[in-house]
Amino acid sequence: MSKRNSQEAKRAARERLRIEREKQAKKEKMRRTLAISGGIVAVLALAGGIGWAVTNLTGGEGRWETAAQVAKEGPGASADGVTYKAPENTLGAGGTDIVIGDESAEHTLAIYEDMRCPVCAGFEQNVGETVKKGMEDGDYKVSYTFGTFIDDNPTFSGTGSKNSLSALGAALNESPEAFMAYKEVLFSKDGHPEEADDKFGDDAYLIKLAKDVDGLKGNKEFEKAVENGTYDAWAMKISQQFQDEKIQGTPTLKLDGKKLTVDGQSPPMMPQQFTSLIEEKLGGGDGGGDGGGDGHDHGDGHSHGDGHDHSH
Repeated sequence: MSKRNSQEAKRAARERLRIEREKQAKKEKMRRTLAISGGIVAVLALAGGIGWAVTNLTGGEGRWETAAQVAKEGPGASADGVTYKAPENTLGAGGTDIVIGDESAEHTLAIYEDMRCPVCAGFEQNVGETVKKGMEDGDYKVSYTFGTFIDDNPTFSGTGSKNSLSALGAALNESPEAFMAYKEVLFSKDGHPEEADDKFGDDAYLIKLAKDVDGLKGNKEFEKAVENGTYDAWAMKISQQFQDEKIQGTPTLKLDGKKLTVDGQSPPMMPQQFTSLIEEKLGGGDGGGDGGGDGHDHGDGHSHGDGHDHSH
């Protein structure tokens, strides 16, 4: 054999060896991948079933993306186990109007909030009882619209705004009284978490807080609705309505469509401020005006009512 033929034979042999090694490496990689994947599925299935495994592998966000899509399609729509269902005791197309009080009341007080908003919690703690008294006295009925913008803010993120709104839907399905009492507990000093703490994203925490509410304590139907996300799509529809109304911050208050502010910017955060504005409006005055910031800002740098910038 010539020297040239010998070298070519060696090169051919090395090439065949390289190809065979690559084939073996691919087979080994596939074997390891299948073994690892099988192990993960087995562990997750043992921990709580295949449904639990899929939910955790996708991070849980898929649930809310599906709910948002179903919400856009409206009543009767469903996808991937999420069905649009509105609570009892609601009004309007899709049950998106939450109106508490005497429906025949001449005036309407509209309140816009995000359940994770700390300023909304302060407003409810300080002024909530005064608002409720005016409603019970027949001065106005109260319309509630909730946003979920804090969940979408990368600084805080989470699912608590959406999840607690869905839970409020479960409470409203029981009765308007249960809705109001549960909302009060969620916004209370003991119940409301720090803004960066996404406790409301935990169903167990929401159910725990409901144990202080008449009509919800030990109510298995309510608990099942919270755990199953029965009103998730409805919650996303409410959130879409909040966005459509172009509310710039929370809390925002409007009486018969006119914004209530103490200085052209800030919402009334004390009972006497609120009462004064209501009396001026109902008495024919122009109250606090219709411009300025709305409280807890969600994107445009407005103050949230106490002089501190809280940009989202």
